[in-house]
Amino acid sequence: MTHEPNTSDAAAGIPDLLSSRYREAGWWRAETLLDDLRRAVAEHPEKTALVCWYTDGRPAESLTYRKLAWYVERLAAALVGLGVKPGDVVTLQLPNSWEFIALSLACARAGAVAGPVVPIMRRREVEFMTRLTGSPLYVGAAEYRGFSYAQMSAEVAEAVPTLRHRVLLGGAAAGAEDALDFERDLLGRVWEKEHPAAELDALEAGPDDPAQVMFTSGTTGEPKGVVHSHNTLYAMNKAQADVLHLTSGEVTAMGSPTTHQGGYTWNFVMPLLLGATSVHIDAWDPKLMLRILEQEGVTFFMGAPTFLADLIEAQRADRRDLSELATFATGSAPVAPVVVERAREVLGCRVYALWGMTENGCVTVTRPEEPVLRAAESDGTAVPGMEVRIVDQETGVPVAPGATGLLQVRGASQCLSYFRRPEVYAASLTEDGWFDTGDLARDDGHGGIRIAGRTKDVISRGAENIPVTEVEAALLRHPAIRDVAVVGYPDERLGERACAVLIAHGTPPTLDDLRAHLDGLAMAKQYWPERVEVVETLPKTPSGKIQKFLLRAQLQSN
Repeated sequence: MTHEPNTSDAAAGIPDLLSSRYREAGWWRAETLLDDLRRAVAEHPEKTALVCWYTDGRPAESLTYRKLAWYVERLAAALVGLGVKPGDVVTLQLPNSWEFIALSLACARAGAVAGPVVPIMRRREVEFMTRLTGSPLYVGAAEYRGFSYAQMSAEVAEAVPTLRHRVLLGGAAAGAEDALDFERDLLGRVWEKEHPAAELDALEAGPDDPAQVMFTSGTTGEPKGVVHSHNTLYAMNKAQADVLHLTSGEVTAMGSPTTHQGGYTWNFVMPLLLGATSVHIDAWDPKLMLRILEQEGVTFFMGAPTFLADLIEAQRADRRDLSELATFATGSAPVAPVVVERAREVLGCRVYALWGMTENGCVTVTRPEEPVLRAAESDGTAVPGMEVRIVDQETGVPVAPGATGLLQVRGASQCLSYFRRPEVYAASLTEDGWFDTGDLARDDGHGGIRIAGRTKDVISRGAENIPVTEVEAALLRHPAIRDVAVVGYPDERLGERACAVLIAHGTPPTLDDLRAHLDGLAMAKQYWPERVEVVETLPKTPSGKIQKFLLRAQLQSN
């Protein structure tokens, strides 16, 4: 099915002139992911679309493209039967699973909007999200990893008047008494007889309609509902696949939740767009993931440096045949040169560094045509369809080459708005459509960018701003450091000082060890941490980003 571009709905935050440019350049199109699904069914119906592995020992499940399309049709009819209307946001709080992917596509078929919520969110967050979106339907596991989503969602439904239905996977549980069962009530009923294809055709979302409301992961503690259209999702996924030369022959995998933008794009939308195969695991388990990589012949993996380090360590302990694994794309934190080298030596894959946000997906990435170690020196150059610039925080004027400034981006994968908070989104845009990312960056010297920290993550020691990300990247080169975050703590004389909060390999390094290490790297002394804290874990979002606001609060209370 092809759709006429709906320019009137194109974008609350994207000027018409830019929208026209994106269409003319082919970054936006007159199709949706449902058309990609139909194409895959027509060309190779029995090809495996996705494989789901489970950490509780259940057998892995796989779906062909034909079977996935069948599920999408039945579930879309079920959504309509449950009263879901075009434009409604359907709340999907599920572990990585085929059910999540089928339901997300079914939302589009019914003209609704997918509302992914990561499983770690609890009542406070889920109530906030469902109330803001006015969601009429919640879908979640009855119980997962010892937590009762049945009970939690029952409490949310009592507090949110619009939440008329709850659908639960996994059988009976406390709090599930008045909920629908996914297998019995959605899959077990021939909904398509009640709401046939012709009805769904009239409801199906178009390329410029909202496809997703994805809440930001909370590195600042303030989630916002990011609205993407089918076309902005297409733009980001086509661009990242093109620059890394990915094809329909890929077998992709991730460790992150598919309900997070990284997992949603790299391991759901992108492989579907390519007609490739995606492999999913319901919770992170490095040892099991190695088995999956070997058994499924995974060629492409995306994840934060934490996932990369875990896989390297697991492979050293119990080697698997990873000869098919060629590409590891990583973002959210700097990757040390030694990790890039170890990935090649231990896993046999090449590492690419990228930068992006929930608001715009992958915006910059290092390239196959560049030196291998560029991934440790740069966050990449802009992908097709996206522009980046670095400006002075006060004047908005582009900074001199090599200087640090505010990173702004513009392009075809930029989101439409923040759900029901247009004024907040408008405050992040310039008149000509540049989006204020809140990140600080500098020119990497090769036409790309290097992230230097967040505007809210700057440590101002006296009159000197400490380049947090660069200090972290240097510390990660220390052999006794597995992971690290540099955060500020209050100081009466200087305002702030820097503390290195780290996870150690073996014997933890002392502050003197860190200073000697940074001195050996010729880093200016005013950037050196003046305190070190050793921890077992660092608080992180599902995508692997360190929640520094929590660390700062901990340091201030100590």
